[in-house]
Amino acid sequence: MLRSNSLLLFLCFLFEKSSPAPLHAVQPAQNQSRLGHGWPHRSMSTAGNRGANGSFQRVKRGWVWNQFFVLEEYMGSDPQYVGKLHTDLDKGDSEVKYTLSGEGAGTIFTIDQTTGDIHALRSLDREEKPYYTLRAQAVDIITNKPLESESEFIIKVQDINDNEPKFLEGPYTASVPEMSPVGTYVTKVTATDADDPTYGNSAKVVYSILHGQPYFSVEPDTGVIRTALPKMDREVKENYQVLIQAKDMGGQLGGLAGTATINITLSDVNDNPPRFSKNTFHLRVPESSAVGSAVGRIKAHDLDIGKNAEVEYNIVPGDGGAMFDIITNEHNQEGLIILRKPLDYETKKAYTFTVEASNPHLDPRFYSFGPFKDTATVKINVLDVDEPPVFSKLSYTMDVYEDTPAGTIIGAVTAQDLDAGNSLIRYSIDWKSDLDSFFDIDPVIGTISTNELLDRESKVQHNISVVATKVNNPVLTSKVTVTIHVLDVNEFPPELAIPYETYVCEGAKVGQVIQVFSAKDEDIPMIEHKFSYKSQQEEMKLKNFTIKDFGNNTAGIVTLRSGFWRRAQEIYYLPVVIEDSGYPVQSSTGTLTIRVCGFIVVLYIGVRRQKKKETLMTSKEDIRDNVIHYDDEGGGEEDTHAFDISTLRNPKAIKDNLYRRDVKPEAASIPQPLPASQDSKDLQTFISQRLQAYDGDNSAPPYDSLATYAYEGEGSLAESLSSIESLNGETEEDFDYLNEWGPGFQTLEELFEEHVQSQTDISSTSTTENKH
Repeated sequence: MLRSNSLLLFLCFLFEKSSPAPLHAVQPAQNQSRLGHGWPHRSMSTAGNRGANGSFQRVKRGWVWNQFFVLEEYMGSDPQYVGKLHTDLDKGDSEVKYTLSGEGAGTIFTIDQTTGDIHALRSLDREEKPYYTLRAQAVDIITNKPLESESEFIIKVQDINDNEPKFLEGPYTASVPEMSPVGTYVTKVTATDADDPTYGNSAKVVYSILHGQPYFSVEPDTGVIRTALPKMDREVKENYQVLIQAKDMGGQLGGLAGTATINITLSDVNDNPPRFSKNTFHLRVPESSAVGSAVGRIKAHDLDIGKNAEVEYNIVPGDGGAMFDIITNEHNQEGLIILRKPLDYETKKAYTFTVEASNPHLDPRFYSFGPFKDTATVKINVLDVDEPPVFSKLSYTMDVYEDTPAGTIIGAVTAQDLDAGNSLIRYSIDWKSDLDSFFDIDPVIGTISTNELLDRESKVQHNISVVATKVNNPVLTSKVTVTIHVLDVNEFPPELAIPYETYVCEGAKVGQVIQVFSAKDEDIPMIEHKFSYKSQQEEMKLKNFTIKDFGNNTAGIVTLRSGFWRRAQEIYYLPVVIEDSGYPVQSSTGTLTIRVCGFIVVLYIGVRRQKKKETLMTSKEDIRDNVIHYDDEGGGEEDTHAFDISTLRNPKAIKDNLYRRDVKPEAASIPQPLPASQDSKDLQTFISQRLQAYDGDNSAPPYDSLATYAYEGEGSLAESLSSIESLNGETEEDFDYLNEWGPGFQTLEELFEEHVQSQTDISSTSTTENKH
């Protein structure tokens, strides 16, 4: 129900000439309403719009009575009429005044205060501002008081098709693999239209392809570009340019359009095998080529690019497999032939082998395009190169004695020309290596001789350089080092190390070694000396002693018989011939003095009546505890006790650095004579020399037993005694173990056996005391 004092709004509806669905005129009673009341809605109308899926949809539009519409981009000379404001209180007597406030009031929009007509003062752009919010009011012209409360309304700018579709993401580039099937997705383009998508078809865009057929196609509604031709080959054509058009108004005639260019590239796939340009490659390689160097290049061409064009080369096992190798140059995919071993024209002049080229990266989709490999034959001819002479050895070593006469040939060098021409060779000595001209060389045969006497004391070694030159090409030379050692001349004959004087007991047996001796030589160095020993007497004349060479620069005196008797002959002289191994060989004759010793009193250890033989020495502690001491009380076992061994030694005979007999000797030592004391001279001399002799005897047992000889002291009437135990006549003593102690105790064994034999008639209870 309309109230009489309501302000009526006369809405003026303007319609675009091109609108497919123009609005119907509204009855005057329906175009006005009282101000301050709710605005009744007008009936709904629809307009076309394209949905997200590309299909055409109808969009509902709601028209309300509190809205005015003004056409955008109005280009008329007069202000554009928008609408009319009216109130029932206006009687037409000009007592009511209409006012306008809000967005654009007075600047964009104006109102006739008397009639209420609203006009737009200038052209409007919907894309700049789609609507304006304003407020209207009717006031008393006299009192200037509002007749009604202020009412708000909207002036909406009505869209026209004044914007073409635009591609905002250009420029466009895309790629698609070659050989792709029809319909393969390439890329998608999108165009935007600034017009109102809710009004008419101004913003409805349709895509089409203007250039790029028959290779590609575009979906009209989505702008998706796809391949339209199967098996496009990159090797035939790689780049394509496609022109896409976007047109509004649903693509109808009169619609605005925009275009975009898409550059499409076919990406490579491995659809081409490598191929050699020819079946056979001929190469020439000098024989002087260095091992490891590239001696040739071959190439298999692949029409693909990138990793699809990578080629691997291999030599098929055959003639050249051991001499050559092949690798791939990563920059240009060439096959580099590498020399593995030195070439020799004189040995082999040509090589032939097969090379295979293949793709390492294969695509299973294109196996049918294969095989992805190819082969070619490589023939290499070796070129002869004139080379320097070659010596038969890398270096030469020669020896010459310092007293060698000048002109003596001391050795020779040999060089050959291995080239086919086989040139003659001439030899010479590099003067820088032999400034004093000690040596000369035969230029034809290469023999080296001395120019003068050499002095080893001045220079022990000479290093000279021998040069070999080819006669037909003197530029080609070779050098070799010759080392010449100056050897020392053997000037001094060997001689006995000391004047040996040894003893043989009357009870010595045949084959017994009674003395070990050695020799010395004044020549240097002594470490190189090798001595040999032999008796000067003829074999048939040797009756008493002979010489045994031990082969370690020592020798021994060996008895040839037994039964030596001091009273018959006290001294024997044995000549010995000593030779060294030097140049020239030097020899000398020395004399060994051998004395026969008579009755000797000796202490021995461990003489017992038991049949079971005990070990000579069970431990180091047993040495002292088993020494038996005899005094004037007799030889009973109750009188034995342990004592300090130092009390048995003659203080005059004690010397520094005495040899130990409880430790295994590590090396043979040269015996040295010990001076005899005034008391018991024969005994002390014999014991000392025998002790040293057996210390140097390599054939002696590993450990010698301890034998102690008691010393009574100076001025004693009893002199020294041995620890000979009284025997019991009822038992038989076994002295066989004395023989196990070594040759040095054979005499002692014989003495005891004779002693036992002489006591067989004496009562077993009696005790015999021997004083010496």
